[in-house]
Amino acid sequence: MIKNDKWIIEQAEKGMIVPFEKSLIRQLENRKVISFGLSSYGYDLSLSELDFRVFRHIPGTIVDPKRFNPKNLETAVLQEDEDGSKYFVIPANAYGLGVSREKVSMPKNVTAICVGKSTLARCGIIANITPIEAGWEGYITLEFSNASSADCRIYANEGVVQLLFFEGDPCATSYADRNGKYQNQQAMVTLAKI
Repeated sequence: MIKNDKWIIEQAEKGMIVPFEKSLIRQLENRKVISFGLSSYGYDLSLSELDFRVFRHIPGTIVDPKRFNPKNLETAVLQEDEDGSKYFVIPANAYGLGVSREKVSMPKNVTAICVGKSTLARCGIIANITPIEAGWEGYITLEFSNASSADCRIYANEGVVQLLFFEGDPCATSYADRNGKYQNQQAMVTLAKI
């Protein structure tokens, strides 16, 4: 069953999402932002300004998830516009990796699905759908594809994805119990590993 805002608040008080916003934030310091915070049946995470990387084109290079080469990525420059909004640029038809501003600690009987926000999707930015497994903890590495033929901004400290929480019967072995390879991710992009 998908969990509602009341349940999300109860779990946040136990440390499931830190920092936590009890409502959708649509404005900061007299400027409109892409919303983040609590919604009816989910939580909109925001993008950290600490780390964002984009794949660069290196002719003859193949990206190999078993032997991931960090040189395939370059750090994106954090920029600021005239309104004080901070952002990164994802080049046209490129792929980028960022990290959530929030730390998430999943209960052992709940898995979340991370989906994109419609405001970004309407600009050609697609968030890769990923599961956040029962018992997982850390900062979420977020994956974005710019499917448009134009460079796109992605705003730091603003909403980028939504978590939907699904409760099930307790599992025999949680992500934490099996010491999953992406457990306890820090507030920086975590690269592919096996």
